[in-house]
Amino acid sequence: MKHWIGRKDYIDKLLSYREKGMIKVVTGLRRSGKSTLLELFRNRLSQSGVLQEQIIFYDFELPESYLGKTWDSLYFEIKAKLPSEKISYIFLDEVQNIKDFEKLVDGLYATANTDVYITGSNANLLSGELATLLSGRYIEISILPFSFYEYLQAREIDTANKYLNYEMLFFDYVNETSMPKGVELRDGGFDKVYEYLEFLYATVVEKDIMKRHTIYDKRAFGNVTKFIAGNIGNQVSPSSISKSLKADNQDIHHTTVENYLAYLTESFMFYQVNRFDIKGKNQLATQEKYYIVDLGFLNVLTGREKTTDRGHILENIVYLELLRRGYKVWTGSLRNAEVDFVVKNKFGDIEYYQVSWNIDNEKTLEREFNPLETIKDNYPKFLLTTDSFPQNRKGITHMNVFEWLLHQQT
Repeated sequence: MKHWIGRKDYIDKLLSYREKGMIKVVTGLRRSGKSTLLELFRNRLSQSGVLQEQIIFYDFELPESYLGKTWDSLYFEIKAKLPSEKISYIFLDEVQNIKDFEKLVDGLYATANTDVYITGSNANLLSGELATLLSGRYIEISILPFSFYEYLQAREIDTANKYLNYEMLFFDYVNETSMPKGVELRDGGFDKVYEYLEFLYATVVEKDIMKRHTIYDKRAFGNVTKFIAGNIGNQVSPSSISKSLKADNQDIHHTTVENYLAYLTESFMFYQVNRFDIKGKNQLATQEKYYIVDLGFLNVLTGREKTTDRGHILENIVYLELLRRGYKVWTGSLRNAEVDFVVKNKFGDIEYYQVSWNIDNEKTLEREFNPLETIKDNYPKFLLTTDSFPQNRKGITHMNVFEWLLHQQT
């Protein structure tokens, strides 16, 4: 199995900001490929003629990189390594493990002839002092696990083969994992993948959530996490979750639920999607939806058979793909209907997406097409399903979702 998947879109973005006077901040779930991405990028730098002495790398997951050191001692240590007269590329992996790391980053950024790259496993990396210090001077690249296309690449499957059973491969993708290391382990059997995901989930909870936040009731936190995992793609709110758990004899205040949801999204385990009033053109503040970063984690959190909820599973995959393509994403609200996704693409234009596993009867057909048909603007509208022979209708483009997932955006 291939270990290196090119992550071309992410590499291209890093290259486009190379030596542009911007700090590159790579964020995403622990083990989603941030360190590998920076290693791939350092290899590209070397291939382009950059000398090893110009590349400075620190892995702050390793205690020996920072134990006994302060941000300022690290600053002077790194500065002493910088070659004079040449640009230096500085890579700081999992920089949030350093106390006052934002001062270190700011100092290196202000140093002449430096190009700074940092990674972090927490969304708050950019919401505190760093954002204030570096306002307008950084670009965030948020990395996700393997897309369906990258997953097939990792399995060395020829996507040019028109006879491939995409539905079977897709079920492998969502039932196993899209995490790079997990895909590598799949040859050892499902148990190996499951154990890896179980370990990774525990690490995220312990290191990226429990360590940062004071959580007194771990059982309550676990119950909220399992509830969200069991309700991906459904509209929920902290109060509705609190009520549902109370009905199940678990008394968790809605403010506590709200905090737990924030911690789960900060760690990139889940993504919150706000509602958008399509007619009024404004964001709504209630009844958000949540999607999970990798569907393999559902095996750990819910243990349920995912084929029973194929529609929401597919919706989750489409949501993540829209993010990969650089879109801003909302769920759409109409007076008497919902549209799965309202997006703003890279060019600032609006598009609408409806997702359904298949259109197998007239009732489903009307349910999926009608909300899009009630939108009276001329922006592109898409219905994505697994049907082999999609049928366009009234200006709505009906596409096979596997073809859409494998269509690489330019």
